[in-house]
Amino acid sequence: MKALIAMSGGVDSSVAAALTIESGAEAVGCNMKLFDAETEKTERSCCSLDDVEDARSVAYKLGMPFYVFNLKDEFKEKVIDHFTACYLCGRTPNPCIDCNRYLKFSKLFDRMRELNCDFIVTGHYARIEKEGDRFLLKKAKDPAKDQSYVLFRFTQEELSHVSFPLGNLSKPEVRAIADSHGFYNAHKAESQDICFVPDGDYAGFVERQTQKPSVPGNFTDLSGNVLGTHEGIIHYTIGQRKGLKLALGKPVYVCGIDVSKNEVILGDNEDLFSKTVISEDNNWISGDPIPNGLRCSAKVRYRMEEKPGTLYVLENNRLRFEFDEPVRAVTPGQSVVFYDGDIVLGGGTISEGLRVEK
Repeated sequence: MKALIAMSGGVDSSVAAALTIESGAEAVGCNMKLFDAETEKTERSCCSLDDVEDARSVAYKLGMPFYVFNLKDEFKEKVIDHFTACYLCGRTPNPCIDCNRYLKFSKLFDRMRELNCDFIVTGHYARIEKEGDRFLLKKAKDPAKDQSYVLFRFTQEELSHVSFPLGNLSKPEVRAIADSHGFYNAHKAESQDICFVPDGDYAGFVERQTQKPSVPGNFTDLSGNVLGTHEGIIHYTIGQRKGLKLALGKPVYVCGIDVSKNEVILGDNEDLFSKTVISEDNNWISGDPIPNGLRCSAKVRYRMEEKPGTLYVLENNRLRFEFDEPVRAVTPGQSVVFYDGDIVLGGGTISEGLRVEK
């Protein structure tokens, strides 16, 4: 068996490569050149030249070929342009999910076939198991590192050609393996930010992409009363409290964004809770029809414990999930992912969350 290993230059993908070779597979390492990190002044990005060289050095140490694939055009079209469009539409995107969907597990599959490889290996913390003739995507053994939330777009065909060697390991165990192999990136810090906006200034990035300044508008309350002036809708996301630059005598939070009126709607913390979530562009990993009225759990953010509820099928590949108890800050543009215990059932993009009436 021959594996194509996606290597970012970090410790996770390096250890995934080592474990794959130790399993007896022939391996080829690769790095995806996704954008010009130096142009965007993203020195801490996972796409810097230093990271490419880190990945290359590990591949050399492990004695395997290494390629750099230039996917900048695809990354701009599928990830950066979508990221920018979402913010302009008052949504909050999740570019890691788009990158997994369109680059790591689409374009890399093309490269896998071109290089006559049998499967792709990444350093994600998740598990793939086969049950009968079906492949299951499961949470990682270590809940603190589980990345199954960003992997819900898989199909059965893709899962049959993917391996996650770190799924049963904790981060300390991974670092220990890296130490044992003499990888000098064994204790390399993890990137905590979106790779192409590592300084966290999403609004500034959007303005540079569009070459247009933000357009100020009104802050309003839920009744439409004007409370002040905002700096442009791209500066705000649902649940935000900091950076509003308002003195109203009490904490207020972003509860909605009305693009047509260029308004940012503010409310109290209790105004952020929803029981009903509508999602679109859904994917069901098993490939079977989605069962209407299914009891399962869901999460609407990466760092959130999934909560139980009932799933209902709507028209045009839309779903409605009714949580048993309200959840906070359901954000259009983010993803809702459905679980049955450790098994990832599927998910989709949140189009709206229906606020609980007081």
